Amino acid sequence: MATFLNQKVRVVFLAALLALVLGGKSFALEAGANAPDFALPGVQGQVKLSSDAGSVVYVDFWASWCGPCRQSFSWMNAMQDKYRAQGLKIIGVNLDGKSEDAKKFLTQNPAKFTIAFDSKGETPKSYGVKGMPTSFLVGRDGKVIFQHLGFKEADRDDLEKQIKAALEAKK
Repeated sequence: MATFLNQKVRVVFLAALLALVLGGKSFALEAGANAPDFALPGVQGQVKLSSDAGSVVYVDFWASWCGPCRQSFSWMNAMQDKYRAQGLKIIGVNLDGKSEDAKKFLTQNPAKFTIAFDSKGETPKSYGVKGMPTSFLVGRDGKVIFQHLGFKEADRDDLEKQIKAALEAKK
């Protein structure tokens, strides 16, 4: 019981801390806005959004303590496998303050897509992230197509339809 309470207190504390970090000058990106570029350290080296120009990019902001983030990983793996050849690139941007937390999460929830780390929380500010997980679909032209907050089973089909439409759109 004490362990459960300690974990619950930790999750509440981390959520409040994230709200403070993301609060203030953040703004919501609207559809049609240019997706802010970023250069972050990643599992395979530097991850830069502009390096994927010409691809449809699904940028997902996540943290190890986020339950819906855990649920989204298997879906993102499936989408990356299914649509990679058509030009889909998924980038998961981890926002944990301690890389050990992210690495532990990734051993339990392997990613078949690109992982980047932003322990300082600068990138979510430029995207106007308000909750976890938040994802943005970026078209081949570098413009935001849509953003989505949260993740649940019922979201899967609609999100896939959005990805398919973006991949089928003319350049």
